[in-house]
Amino acid sequence: MNQVIRSIRADEWRAVKELRLAALRDPVAHLAFVETYEDSVARPDSFWQERATGAAEGVLERRQFVAVGPDGVWRGSVVVLVERTGELDILGNMSERDQGHLVGVFVRPEYRGSGLTDALFDAALAWAWGIGLDRVRLFVHEKNGRAEAFYRRVGFVPTGGSTASVGDKGAQDLEFVITRS
Repeated sequence: MNQVIRSIRADEWRAVKELRLAALRDPVAHLAFVETYEDSVARPDSFWQERATGAAEGVLERRQFVAVGPDGVWRGSVVVLVERTGELDILGNMSERDQGHLVGVFVRPEYRGSGLTDALFDAALAWAWGIGLDRVRLFVHEKNGRAEAFYRRVGFVPTGGSTASVGDKGAQDLEFVITRS
């Protein structure tokens, strides 16, 4: 692979915005993301600046990792949210344990199947383990078989838990976890 996997920097909000908008234009975005392209493209620059600052290198509550090609183009990304016992998680539920929560997984179509997603997950999990978390979870739409197959391949297992899918009424997002070995 010919890219660098690293944490974003707070001043990279324009690249954060560009990659997120690209992700939201993906044909399966409605299965993978709770935001829409139309809502996100209308957000002010201050939103994107805060998003980058809140997930940048040095932040311990969340971290965004990107794969940057030699041309400077961001090829993919994943975000780790830290959920703490007794605090509300991203879904609005009380967290029962300290854990990571992977969100915002996206790789540009031309780089899929190249090992880039594996490298992003390796970085995200290494960071989670490095800050003392022993468990990381994610949710995948029940109809997103490609993503589910990848998550299983890298060691995530279904918990049997699920939540109502935000963007697909009547559908479920299935919970998968991986624990530090």
